[in-house]
Amino acid sequence: MMIDFSPLIAVLIMVESSGNDLAIGDNGNSVGCLQIQKGVIEDVNRIYTVTFTQEDRTNRSSSKEICQYYLNYWVKKAYVCTEFPRDKTINVNEIAARIWNGGPNGFKKNSTIKYWDKVKRIGKELGYDLSADNID
Repeated sequence: MMIDFSPLIAVLIMVESSGNDLAIGDNGNSVGCLQIQKGVIEDVNRIYTVTFTQEDRTNRSSSKEICQYYLNYWVKKAYVCTEFPRDKTINVNEIAARIWNGGPNGFKKNSTIKYWDKVKRIGKELGYDLSADNID
C-alpha cells in the first residue's frame, strides 16, 4: 500500500523551488521543482525497477512520482527502524519531509528539524494541515 504524500509534495515544491520546474540548486546537483538529486533517481529506479532519467527532474509530473516513490520506501523503512521514536504519536509528514531534506536517515538528524518547521509554516500558509496524518 502506498501512502499518499500529495499534500506534502505540494508544499515541498514551494519550499524547494517556489514552484520553479527548472530550478537548479546545490551547485547543479539538485534539479527541478523538488530539487531532486541523482541519488534519488538511482534509488527509485533500483528499488521499484522503473526507468526515470535525470531529465525527468524538470518534469513536474515525473518529479512528483519520483518523490512519492522515494518517500514511500524510506518512510516505511524508517518506521521499522529500531531508532524510530516510539514514545509519541509520529507524524508521517514530518518523517517524510525530514527524509526528503536529509536522506534516508533524515528523520534522525537534528539538522532537518528547521526544514520541517519551514515545511509546516509554508503548508499552513498554503492551507494544508500537515499535522493530520499520523502513524500510531
